Amino acid sequence: MGKFFKNKQGFGIVEALIAAAVLGILYVAILNLQGGNRDALLRIRGRDGATEVAQNIIDSLGSLGLASLSDDKLKNAAGDVEYTKALPPITRTWDGQPGVLPNKMTVVYNAEVTVSPDADYMAKTSSLLLNTDSASHVYAKRLDVKVSWHFKNSVQSITVSGVIR
Repeated sequence: MGKFFKNKQGFGIVEALIAAAVLGILYVAILNLQGGNRDALLRIRGRDGATEVAQNIIDSLGSLGLASLSDDKLKNAAGDVEYTKALPPITRTWDGQPGVLPNKMTVVYNAEVTVSPDADYMAKTSSLLLNTDSASHVYAKRLDVKVSWHFKNSVQSITVSGVIR
């Protein structure tokens, strides 16, 4: 029986240190992966918020109707037609837990609306019977909403387009 116990050997200090070093390297790799996942989550949440802001702007302008976007109403003081308008900053806040502790994410969005001129969506008709050259009718305007926000020392942006009829 004594011979049986002499042949049994446990782990030595060298094996234990190597195992600890391997586990430490794996732990650092997992932490790095989690940090990348957190950044991806925050970037996606910021982009989703920007899409929501842009769609809300298009819906708001659409509810006002095409008459509110006529070229006469878009003229500035100099009489030029102004097609691009920067809106005041829009702030969105989310409760979330990307990480161990719960926190709030607040993003400030800057939106810029560009309205295409009337000539892009104008129908022209003429009548030989009435001897008129042409009558024109504006039936829609195109809106391009560019929303930008800051994320990790860079500016992210999206552009959403819509048509108001």
